[in-house]
Amino acid sequence: MKEYNTLDDFELENKTVLLRVDFNMPLDKNTLDILDTTRIKRALPTIKELVEKHAKTVILAHQGRPESWDFISLEKHAKTLENLLGKEVKYIDDVYGEEAQDAIKNLQNSEVLLLGNVRKFSGETEKKSAEEHAQSELVQNLYPLVDLFVNDAFAAAHRPQCSLIGFTAVLPSCAGRLMEKELTTLGEIIVNPEKPSVFLFGGAKFSDVIKTIERLLEDKTADKIILTGLPANAFLKAEGVNLGDNNEEMLAKEGTPENYEEIKKLIEKYKDNIYLPSDFAQQANTERSEIDVSELPTKYNLYDIGEKSIENFKSILSDAKTVFLSGPCGVFENPAFMKGTKEIFTYVANSDVFSIVGGGHTVAAVEQLGLDNKISHISTGGGSLEKFMMGEKLPVVEALKKAKKR
Repeated sequence: MKEYNTLDDFELENKTVLLRVDFNMPLDKNTLDILDTTRIKRALPTIKELVEKHAKTVILAHQGRPESWDFISLEKHAKTLENLLGKEVKYIDDVYGEEAQDAIKNLQNSEVLLLGNVRKFSGETEKKSAEEHAQSELVQNLYPLVDLFVNDAFAAAHRPQCSLIGFTAVLPSCAGRLMEKELTTLGEIIVNPEKPSVFLFGGAKFSDVIKTIERLLEDKTADKIILTGLPANAFLKAEGVNLGDNNEEMLAKEGTPENYEEIKKLIEKYKDNIYLPSDFAQQANTERSEIDVSELPTKYNLYDIGEKSIENFKSILSDAKTVFLSGPCGVFENPAFMKGTKEIFTYVANSDVFSIVGGGHTVAAVEQLGLDNKISHISTGGGSLEKFMMGEKLPVVEALKKAKKR
């Protein structure tokens, strides 16, 4: 028995369903066109099921933040959803006013309506309890028109925001198919992964990764941790390796002296479980050239792992039964520095392992390489995935659990 309700627990025919999704998409800064439709595609199973079961589907979503360049209307999102769904999607550029309310009242069975960018409501991003959010204009205006609230926004599950948790205090509520799949799959990986399990962390951030690694090793969820990208650089620096001015500068933007103290303790305690690169690819005069860790510091930027590291990491991954990939191995957007990411990700995708990929850039790399159909589970979460792996409670999931008890 799940601690939260799912779509299986409700009769959907002729019901008006308010569905919260995460359609916060990467946009082209010049044209504001949607660059990647992954998040909309991941929500399709829930939307299709609601349509097939003759529900009236009202969708709430956000894009960007007020004041930011990508804070736009969801008209393009509605058109994209319509193309992917193969069915008309009505769009109203209003969140909870008269126009939105009339559109909801006039909705027929199996019709789909997308409301305006929910972050146009000023109280949306306030951090409050579900009960406090339930008193907001947004919830008070919409909930009387709706029979059921469905949350399918796993990528935003770590945010205690109004449209994400407020409706759970006043409406029957459940997880959508994407939320259900994420929580079930990730729950199994964190609680009981098939062993040996190897977690790879890369990308351009490292401060959040430290606590995650500590918990994974402490709980014996991970047997081995491979580090690439900025996390690897930070661990090498903590070990006393001078990476060179350019690379040290990049680390300084992200880390604090406390971070390096934490890393030192981690290395001391788990030195046999943490694997770092032995060589790198650097950008020397726009070309890729490889350098051994023993040859550092360098005046050039370290943008990828080198050949020796690639082979070493493949060897570590060779006997794994579960592999988790979070963050590319280098600056994969530049073809000269795609090698590490391409070789490691392809090796994992073609291995007989249960593979999980999480985080925006990691998913983008997997899709760019055409490996998405070979990965066992692609998680839509970034911040929510990190919090989940650290054992922290996700406000959205807690709100759904409370709704079930009520």
